[in-house]
Amino acid sequence: MTMLAADPELIRIGNCSGFYGDRLSAMREMLEGGQLDVLTGDYLAELTMLILGRDRMKDPSLGYAKTFVRQIEDCLGLALERNVQIVTNAGGLNPAGLAEKLRKVAADLGLDAKVAHVEGDDLLSRAGELGLGSPLTANAYLGAWGIVECLNAGADIVVTGRVTDASVIVGPAAAHFGWGRTDYDQLAGAVVAGHVIECSTQATGGNFAFFTELADLGRPGFPIAEVRRDGSSVITKHQGTGGAVTVDTVAAQLMYEIQGARYAGPDVTTRLDSIELSHEGPDRVLISGVTGEAPPPQLKVSLNTLGGFRNEMEFVLTGLDIEAKAELAQRQLESWLPVRPAELTWTLARLDRPDAETEEQASALLRCVVRDPDPNKVGRSFSNVAVELALASYPGTTFTSLPGNGSPYGVYTPGFVDAAEVPHAAVLPQGARVDIAPASDTLELAEVAEPELPEPLSTNGTRRAPLGTIALARSGDKGGNANIGVWVRTDEQWRWLAHTLTVARIKELLPEAAPLTVTRHVLPNLRAVNFIIEGLLGQGVAYQARFDPQAKGVGEWLRSRHVDIPLELL
Repeated sequence: MTMLAADPELIRIGNCSGFYGDRLSAMREMLEGGQLDVLTGDYLAELTMLILGRDRMKDPSLGYAKTFVRQIEDCLGLALERNVQIVTNAGGLNPAGLAEKLRKVAADLGLDAKVAHVEGDDLLSRAGELGLGSPLTANAYLGAWGIVECLNAGADIVVTGRVTDASVIVGPAAAHFGWGRTDYDQLAGAVVAGHVIECSTQATGGNFAFFTELADLGRPGFPIAEVRRDGSSVITKHQGTGGAVTVDTVAAQLMYEIQGARYAGPDVTTRLDSIELSHEGPDRVLISGVTGEAPPPQLKVSLNTLGGFRNEMEFVLTGLDIEAKAELAQRQLESWLPVRPAELTWTLARLDRPDAETEEQASALLRCVVRDPDPNKVGRSFSNVAVELALASYPGTTFTSLPGNGSPYGVYTPGFVDAAEVPHAAVLPQGARVDIAPASDTLELAEVAEPELPEPLSTNGTRRAPLGTIALARSGDKGGNANIGVWVRTDEQWRWLAHTLTVARIKELLPEAAPLTVTRHVLPNLRAVNFIIEGLLGQGVAYQARFDPQAKGVGEWLRSRHVDIPLELL
C-alpha cells in the first residue's frame, strides 16, 4: 500500500475536466488554488469515443485526448513540485500511446515523471467473437483496481482508457486507504464522491436549476472530494473560486445520468437510495451513509458504429400562414428530390408570435433532416434541391444557413460481456504488466422495490404555476434514453411531489414522452424521483434525433410546465 496523502484518514481529490473540451486552464487553476493530493480528469463520453475512433482511423497513433497533453506540457513541473498525482481517462482508445507521449513531454521538459497506464478495455479486435457485432469502437468499462496498482507502484501520472467515470476517484482513495475488493460500503462512498466531481463544475453551480440563488456563478471553481477512510466524503472547492457547493448543487449532480436505485459498476453496485447529504459549512457538503453491494458479473461495453450520413436544412418562415408555408416547402422539396433518402424527418418549431415587434419574433423554423447509408443521397443532391426552393417556394423564403455535403453520424449502443472476458491490466512505470483479476464476488443486478411513499399532503387549495417554482431538476443522456431527476427541498414538498409526479403525469407534461416507455425510481433520502424515458434520443447523441440531442434541457422544459401546486407550498 502506498500513502498518497500526508493525512492517513483523508485524501483530497480534485477534478479538472468533465469532458473533452472543458476549460483548458483548469489543471493549472486546481494545482495553484490550494492543497490537493490527487488531480483527476474525465475526458470521455459516449460521443467522445466516436470522435476518438474517427481520429484513430486517420492516424493509428492518435485516439487519446490531445488537450490533456497540452495541459501536462503546461503543468507537469507544478504537479511534481506539489506532489500531486494525476489520474485521468484521457487515454481514450490509446492509453499506451498517450503514456508514451507523456514520457516524451517529460523528457523534453527535463523532468523525471513516472507514467503508468491501464489497458484491456479495448475489445474491438474480439467484438465479433464476443457477440458485439462490427463496431467502430468497443470498449468495456473497467474499474479502479488497475489504477490502484499503478499508484502503489509510485506513478506520478496514471492514464486509462474506458473506465467508469468514478473510477479515477475510487482508485486513488482505495490505494490510499488500502481498501479491499469487498469493502463495498467504502468503495460505494467513493463512487458517489466520484460521480459528484467527475463532471467538473456541474457540482459547483454549473447547469443548476436555481442558479439565480448563487451569488457568484461568473466562472465556477472545480470541485474537490475530501474522501475519508470510511468512504464518506466532503464535497468542496478551492477558497476564492466562483460558484458554490451546496446540498442542492451536489444533489443536482447526483441526479445526473443515473438509472435506478442500484448504480452498477465493475467494482461495486452502489445503493443510491442510501445516500445522505448534509451541510457542513460554507461550500462544504457531507456525503455519508452510502452502502454498496457486490458488482454484477458482467461489464458494460460502449459500442459506437458509423450509422451512415446525414444532412439538414433549416427554413425560416415569417408572418402569416406558417402551417401552409411549411406544408408547401415540405411538399416541394420531397417531390423534387431525385432519390429519397432512407430517413427524411421534418420538425416545425413555432417560435413565432402574432403581431410581433421584430421580424425574428414573427418567425418559425422548419427543419429537415435526412439520413442514408449512401452519402450521395444526402449530399449535393439534397442540398441543391433545398437551395433551389429559394425563389420558388413560400413568400419570404430564407434559410438559417446553406446546407453542406452531408457528414457521417454515429450510433451508440450498450453491450455486455462477462467480466472474465476482459483483460484488465496495469502497465507500471517500469514497464511491468500486472493482470487485474475480475471480481470473484458478484451479484446479479435486480430492481429495488419502490419504497413506501410519505403520507399525501392535505391542502386547502392550489394555484397553477410552473413545477420549477418549487422543484429542481437535472437531465441528461444514456445512449438513446434520457433521464430526468426531480427533487424538492422540504418534507412537505416531498409529500406532494412523490404522489403528483407519476409516470402518467410526466407523459402529460412532456408529450414527446407519451408514446415511449417511461420508468420512475423513487429516492426518498434525496426527496427525489428519477425518470428514464426510453428512446427519446433515438440512437444516441451522435444520431441527433432531436434539437437537444443530449437531453440537457429536458429537465428545464419539465420545470417550466404548469401544474396545480398546493398554496401551502408557494
